[in-house]
Amino acid sequence: MKWEGQRQSDNVEDRRAGGGAPRLGGGRGIGLGTIVVALVAGWLFGINPLTLLGLLGGGELAPPAAEAPATAPPPGDAQAAFVATVLADTEDVWGALLRAGGAAYREPRLVLYRDATRSACGVGQAAMGPFYCPADEKVYLDLGFFDTLHRRLGAPGDFAQAYVIAHEVGHHVQNLLGVTAKVDAMRGRVGEAQMNAISVRVELQADCFAGVWAHHSQRGKNWLEQGDVEEAMNAAAQIGDDTLQRRSQGRVVPDSFTHGTSAQRQRWFQRGYASGRLAQCDTFAAQSL
Repeated sequence: MKWEGQRQSDNVEDRRAGGGAPRLGGGRGIGLGTIVVALVAGWLFGINPLTLLGLLGGGELAPPAAEAPATAPPPGDAQAAFVATVLADTEDVWGALLRAGGAAYREPRLVLYRDATRSACGVGQAAMGPFYCPADEKVYLDLGFFDTLHRRLGAPGDFAQAYVIAHEVGHHVQNLLGVTAKVDAMRGRVGEAQMNAISVRVELQADCFAGVWAHHSQRGKNWLEQGDVEEAMNAAAQIGDDTLQRRSQGRVVPDSFTHGTSAQRQRWFQRGYASGRLAQCDTFAAQSL
């Protein structure tokens, strides 16, 4: 991916200078084992890892003791520059697409942090992986996730990382289009299995939106190189519910899926990438995923 020298977004907040490991009420720290249990359970059963960390640790989560003030990333930070470059291109693509549809695009901010940070959705933690908070319209990312993506999940490459960012921005687009509010209104009104099924459609739509971004990004910049799309497809496969469950517990429980199978995640990314059209991403109307 030929990203060097491209425009970088100003919407990146760098909180990595301070912070530290998250703590539980009563001064008890959360061990790595607890975090791993919470993360895997969140993947498998669709439970918010923030809630699980509080339950498993025996207390309520407290914010980091010393939150670093948000600043721009320092010059010479290649990873931060890459993130800012990808974010800038999502701004360009989604700004144009929504304007063409008669809507305005509010650019999200992307927060770089280390270990844990405050968000309007609660305390975000690196163990959760990247996430989007609709309450403050920000994407949260601990750059250590990219190393996890490469070394532990088997999904290396810069475009695999770009796919992750584009997926989270896809959730922001859902928020702007009113999808997030409609889904949130259903919580508590349907059973767990049905809510999991709805969550799958939400996540697959975000994958499709990531593909739409990649389509228009490539048309505008021609910056993808041989193997880049395959990197994104591999990343989508490695974080499918069936693959994660098979890796962690040796069996697959479809009713607990919250993000979709590897094949589904690949299929919806590819659908967005091939068409470049938001209309092709209506996972909620699809008879088959």
